Amino acid sequence: MSIPKPTHRWLIAILLLSVLLRVGVALLMGDHVVELPGTQDQISYHALAIRLLTGHGYSFDAGWYPFTPANTPTAHWSFAYSTYLAGVYGVFGVHPLMARLIQAVLVGAATCLLVYSLSRRVFGERAGLVAAGIAAVYTYFVYYSAALMTESFFMVAALAGLEMAYRLVEKPSLGRAALLGLCLGLAALLRQAILPFVPVLFAWLLWTNVRTFQRSSARTLASLLIAGTVLIACIAPFTIRNYRVYGRFLLLNSNAGYAFYSSNNPALGSFWRSENSVAPIPADLQGRNEAEMDSALMRRGIGFILADPGRYALLTLSRTKEYFKFWPSSDSSLVSNLQRPLSFGLLLPLTLYGLYLARPQLRRWALPLLFFAVTAATYLLSWPTARYRVPTDACLMPLAALALIDLYARLLAGRHAQANRQSL
Repeated sequence: MSIPKPTHRWLIAILLLSVLLRVGVALLMGDHVVELPGTQDQISYHALAIRLLTGHGYSFDAGWYPFTPANTPTAHWSFAYSTYLAGVYGVFGVHPLMARLIQAVLVGAATCLLVYSLSRRVFGERAGLVAAGIAAVYTYFVYYSAALMTESFFMVAALAGLEMAYRLVEKPSLGRAALLGLCLGLAALLRQAILPFVPVLFAWLLWTNVRTFQRSSARTLASLLIAGTVLIACIAPFTIRNYRVYGRFLLLNSNAGYAFYSSNNPALGSFWRSENSVAPIPADLQGRNEAEMDSALMRRGIGFILADPGRYALLTLSRTKEYFKFWPSSDSSLVSNLQRPLSFGLLLPLTLYGLYLARPQLRRWALPLLFFAVTAATYLLSWPTARYRVPTDACLMPLAALALIDLYARLLAGRHAQANRQSL
């Protein structure tokens, strides 16, 4: 990525600020793993990493949420993140702080660089710097960059995939196609929720290359084939592992079925309440392995919808409010009540104004917006929570940057006008 010289100093300052803020939060979270607001999963990843390190594979030494018996193989959690954590523990000892610090530095720098590059590509140099600055201080990003969970690495992998897709359009090559597949593969190994977006991304690439740039459809299809092959190569070892362990097909993780079943169970009615969203496993499914459980629970979740589609529609509307929540609430922690208005509460109005300003350029910004829409729909149809929105918030920051630039220009113009009136 070629960066103009006048920009270097500002971008370096933004990167330093981003890293320092995340390192500070990592130090506050410390060298122990406890349940903090929105970070319950880090307890599971910490436990899995220790089991991997001691030669027990992907398993727990006790019965584990939501349906894993003690000392049995699990596919419920991210294979890639568990392996990362085990690798850090293997080198530095079981010190969560070291994993937090490494993650904070890598994610703090990579997030700002990718947001800068994506923003500059469509909206120009100034928008790139402002968007990177927003990403540096965005409280959700800072908080989750230090948590031992998949969100921050997934965000970087997804943003890198979007960046590589743009580069593949600008200058098609098999190498860039392979890198796109690698980014998507790493994202899938961190959080399989990226997979519904993959066919949309490939359709965008095909449309953009063939219809916009009049390029050969055969060459474009070859690039997509390379990207798809690399993506499959990333996932295949774990699909094979799952088949050997469970004796049936399970593409990657065993969490989709339970999430869909639990988040649509009739006990919720038509109003989403997170405290009632953890449904017990049906008695007749107890004792089945995770692959069987995943498919059986998915079927039952679909059955809930078919039995009462009206309730499902109302429930999904209720989940929308939870997913895009930006105001404090009495049932949330102090940390959550501060984060919401100081992050998404500020980002949302700026994004809406930026969408209005960017109307002539929205076609060029379609890919990040598609990622936002598909990912949001995936979670709204199943399990909504603010932390699942974190990776897609990065796609809104260029629009927020446009809004800030415009508001600042209007403010300066107003001051100049006032000064001119006073001088008369």
